[in-house]
Amino acid sequence: MDRKPHLAIFTTASLPWMTGTAVNPLFRAAYLAKDGERKITLVIPWLSLKDQKLVYPENTNFGSPSEQESYIRQWLEERIAFIAGFAIRFYPGKFAVDKRSILPVGDISEIIPDEEADIAVLEEPEHLTWFHHGKRWKTKFRLVIGVIHTNYLEYVKREKNGKVQAFLLKYVNSWVASIYCHKVIRLSAATQDYPRSIICNVHGVNPKFLEIDKKRYEQQHSSNQAFTKGAYYIGKMVWSKGYGELLKLLHDHQNELAGLEVDLYGNGEDSDQVKEAVSKLKLTVRVHPGRDHADPLFHDYKVFLNPSTTDVVCTTTAEALAMGKIVVCANHPSNDFFKQFPNCRTYDDDNGFVEATRKALGEEPVPLTDAQRYELSWEAATERFLRVSELNRVSAIEMEKHSSTEFASASLNLWKNMEDTSAYLHHLALGFEATRRAFGAIPGSLQPDEEQLKELGFTT
Repeated sequence: MDRKPHLAIFTTASLPWMTGTAVNPLFRAAYLAKDGERKITLVIPWLSLKDQKLVYPENTNFGSPSEQESYIRQWLEERIAFIAGFAIRFYPGKFAVDKRSILPVGDISEIIPDEEADIAVLEEPEHLTWFHHGKRWKTKFRLVIGVIHTNYLEYVKREKNGKVQAFLLKYVNSWVASIYCHKVIRLSAATQDYPRSIICNVHGVNPKFLEIDKKRYEQQHSSNQAFTKGAYYIGKMVWSKGYGELLKLLHDHQNELAGLEVDLYGNGEDSDQVKEAVSKLKLTVRVHPGRDHADPLFHDYKVFLNPSTTDVVCTTTAEALAMGKIVVCANHPSNDFFKQFPNCRTYDDDNGFVEATRKALGEEPVPLTDAQRYELSWEAATERFLRVSELNRVSAIEMEKHSSTEFASASLNLWKNMEDTSAYLHHLALGFEATRRAFGAIPGSLQPDEEQLKELGFTT
């Protein structure tokens, strides 16, 4: 008897941490479940209280996974107009302070029972498998799709001995993606290349932002009221998230940009340094705490400045375009998707930034067409995901045939043997605490501790 294919989406973060790998997989799960053709499970990290305090906003902590699940579902229900019929499961995670990331603990593929292990989507496959020790993903699941969210090489290059680290990391990323994924989706060409990869932006924007644009357009149409505020930037307040580039541009071209006022919104480790750098500028630049980008405070801004080149596809840029604003951003592969929209203004150098900024402030944004709104939506993003992942061609029957037909030829058998050997070496190396520590894993992350097992209900 045919059954619905089961699709499990594993990701590296969860709300209330407002980061792309928490928000985008949540929307992906909701929209993939919308048509009811598949059984969807979102698998997210569970942090013990001490790590929650390091990661989540103040006074937002959870005593149990069910509490956090209720928070996540309420957040989602406030943003979509349909009932999202998908399951949520948690895996044990620990927060790595040095990497500012949540890393899996133990074999997280075990969260999905073998009889349900049809398709796995690994959001940040390299991140999820750097220190993986357990069942091989491509053995456990019939189809494994990786979605590359983060340009890790660009971040690492900015650290001490960055070029050497980036060189090594490039090969490690390629290695683990090759042995654990059948197919890899790169959101843009800003990332390194991966085996069996395709470039496609499979992310959309929170529907709230498209509603803001519609309401704004109606208000302007009825009252002829223009945007009342000028330029702004919003993002995590760390130098690598575009603040370094933006403040350098403003510093070097203060005369050409005389009269420009810019508001910066964000929280982060480099907040004090950013404030200090701003205080040395002649231009009027104000620094504010971070806020939700959908806050009415942002509705009246006309121009979004984003010179960042560390993103793969910048969520806040997509949100600004969805709200009908003019975006000034670098001519960089991470912004290729946005170039189709008339309100996206790219620049190649400092002079181009000055010209684009001045021009943007002197013009009114072009209203989005229905087709352009749709292109930014999660409905369109889901269509793109289904197309490039070829999930629509994967039926339960086809998956049953997969294991017996995939390696039919001698050449494929040779490749399979090489890949199996490579996977075995990774499994072997990551099975020892000393090797794991040498590779950068969190101490004691080979297996969950008793506290996490109890919190997750894995022990009686």
